[in-house]
Amino acid sequence: MKKLLMGVATLAAIVTGAGAAQAADAAAGKDVFKVCMACHTTEQGKNKVGPSLHGVVGRQAAAVDGFKYSGPMKEKAAGGLTWTAENLDAYIKAPKEVVPGGTMAFAGLKDDAKRADLIAFLAEQK
Repeated sequence: MKKLLMGVATLAAIVTGAGAAQAADAAAGKDVFKVCMACHTTEQGKNKVGPSLHGVVGRQAAAVDGFKYSGPMKEKAAGGLTWTAENLDAYIKAPKEVVPGGTMAFAGLKDDAKRADLIAFLAEQK
């Protein structure tokens, strides 16, 4: 229960920008998503090189039907990894630290505000 409350509080902080200079902006996050579009889509049921990110916020890792996930990602999912706002933030910042050996070919997005905006955008994709 404590983890659930922490996850909800973290999502609220990211989406509202609590503790940051400005609130997360889903419209700006749509622009940030352009970097992701080479490999991902937000269209439900459509996978590219990476899985569809439709409904990703709150979804268990490695749960998109029809997508072939790497072994390390499947292991993380079996261990209970769920794409909370907090976990997405960490993964988008440094994918290889969250899923060592994973196949996502993205070095990471270091800008905190851009990550918050991107997650706000992804949270709307459901």
